Amino acid sequence: MLTAEYNDHTFAPHWHDAYTFACIVAGAERYAYRGGEHVADAGSVAVIHPGEVHTGARETDFGWRYRVFYLPVGFVQGVQRQLANPLTGLTTLHDAMPWFGENVIRDAQVMHRLIEAHRLLQTGADPLLAESVLIDAVSMMLIRHAQARMPELAVHRDAMRVETMKARLSADLTESLSLTALAEAVDLSPFHAARLFSRETGLAPHAWRNQLRLVRALPALRAGASATDVALAQGFNDLSHFTRYFRRAFGVSPGKWRVGPGA
Repeated sequence: MLTAEYNDHTFAPHWHDAYTFACIVAGAERYAYRGGEHVADAGSVAVIHPGEVHTGARETDFGWRYRVFYLPVGFVQGVQRQLANPLTGLTTLHDAMPWFGENVIRDAQVMHRLIEAHRLLQTGADPLLAESVLIDAVSMMLIRHAQARMPELAVHRDAMRVETMKARLSADLTESLSLTALAEAVDLSPFHAARLFSRETGLAPHAWRNQLRLVRALPALRAGASATDVALAQGFNDLSHFTRYFRRAFGVSPGKWRVGPGA
């Protein structure tokens, strides 16, 4: 969870490993996402799917204020299962990853319910009530705005190469890896490997790897590990290197993210 106000911050292209529901409380945010430019204004919910590259910047002179949920894929799928099979919640053959066709959702009831859940979880006064309201809010989102995702296209040779490069980039985040070595893993020149990866993921290989480092750093930060130790464990050169990328992606420093309300 995140509660924040940004007046002049610009988010660099990045991605999350969770569903992002950003409830805009005031102002408006402009962001690039899935090949287009979108504006989420006050009263709307911006939805970003897991793994999708996006940016973020102010649309008004004020900037924007919002409350954000980062919901694990398994949690959202679990709510979907309960809606489909209320007695058992068991997985079905059609247990696809929930997909929201609207990039910006304008639904006053859903917005109100998500904000209510966010506030209850932030205060922590009544976990039973907070979780119930959250499940209800996510259920409303799924019932009103989710759709079955189009079937995945057949995996072509280029897609396999991209997945191979992702695996190579993520195998050991502390390894000093060259573009030449990455390209050799998929039998391409460095130039073509970099172009292919950027075209398919929206990020250059080094930027994708740094974002993965950030995502993998979050559990350790939540657990109370020092930012310096986390930075080195995830392959950043030092704390300043880690902080620079962290601030660009999340809008605050690692230390402030760890201890801030709602974080």
